Amino acid sequence: MKNDKIQLFENKKVRTVWDAEQEKWFVSVIDVIEVLTDSDRPRKYWNDLKSKLTKEGSEVSDKIGQLKMKAPDGKMRLTDVANTEQIFRLIQSVPSPKAEPFKLWLSQIAAERLDEMQDPELTIDRALEQYLQLGYSENWINQRLKSIEIRKELTDEWKSKGLKEGVQFATLTDIISKTWSGKTTKEYKILKGLKKENLRDNMTNTELILNMLAEASTKDISQAVNPETFEESKKVAQQGGNVAKVALKELEAKTGKKVVTPLNAKTLLNNNQKKLEE
Repeated sequence: MKNDKIQLFENKKVRTVWDAEQEKWFVSVIDVIEVLTDSDRPRKYWNDLKSKLTKEGSEVSDKIGQLKMKAPDGKMRLTDVANTEQIFRLIQSVPSPKAEPFKLWLSQIAAERLDEMQDPELTIDRALEQYLQLGYSENWINQRLKSIEIRKELTDEWKSKGLKEGVQFATLTDIISKTWSGKTTKEYKILKGLKKENLRDNMTNTELILNMLAEASTKDISQAVNPETFEESKKVAQQGGNVAKVALKELEAKTGKKVVTPLNAKTLLNNNQKKLEE
């Protein structure tokens, strides 16, 4: 399994992919070149360097692979990648005062990932720190971290039933979301004015709680009825979403307010800031 992640080195984006089978980070070579050289044409710099290394008989360029990564236009495109060991060798061919700081940073990233695999609580601790830095309230953060745990339990349940990550997971998630909120994930993001942003990071406390209820209920029902096919799991997803739908309808009847709203993280954070200033 591969997980994409954008890391930041001195406020510059470095695209990475974690390969769980090999337990290695693969890093975009173009991004590394841009960081080290500050070139406005890092792709040309890399092409010229590849030709130079090939002529010199270096094995570095021969071992460079390609993986699909998100390009600046948002599309997934093949790009040259290298593991950390290969990147360290490549850095030796790029004269830059940032070489040593970058190597230290990359070593730290690799070490942190291995630490997280041994102790998953570290992942939660780092997520907590990042959300605090972004200005989220501690109450919201606690709900968000709990939602991550519940989502993981649900996807583990789906995996145990032989369901496939990707289209099947996305279909089931949409069924859950549509049932309780009246919107698919895409429709929900459109309501909140989101594009590439994470939907759960832009939910209110109440939205998060109901989404957690829907996903936790889906997991519990799945374990109870033990669906054997994808079609049966779709019915379970609808049943789990319906538990949260009942709660939503009752809450809206009591408060007279809609639960699913256009409020997103930017609006929520601005509101929190205004309250602090008042």
